[in-house]
Formats: sequence, C-alpha cells, structure tokens
Amino acid sequence: MSWLLKFLPADKRALLELALRITSSLDTVEERKAVAAYGLEMLEDGKVTVGEWARFGSKLGILRGKLH
Repeated sequence: MSWLLKFLPADKRALLELALRITSSLDTVEERKAVAAYGLEMLEDGKVTVGEWARFGSKLGILRGKLH
C-alpha cells in the first residue's frame, strides 16, 4: 500500500494516512465497514452534531470518559 500512496497528492495522502490510523484499532472487516458506513452517513448532509461525533468516536474506540 505504501508504494501506492506515493502517487497521491500530498493532501489526499495525508487524509488517507489519517483514516488508516484512526481505523487501526478496529479488529475486523465488519467493524471497519460499519464505521465507514456510519461516517459517510454522518457526513451526508454536510453537518455533524456533537452526538454524531460522540457516536463515531465510540464506534472507533477512541472516545473515553465523559463529554464536557
């Protein structure tokens, strides 16, 4: 995969690397598909609520503790 990244513009490469790191904690293909589907649905209207971000972070396993 890293050889493929060389052919992408720097901004797209950075976004893809970020997505890969964010999803690296997910163990299964099903988990990755579910998170991707939710993320696309969440962004569909161009607006993201705090609750949607919280659910997204929870699905990724990166949101811990109380929201302030």
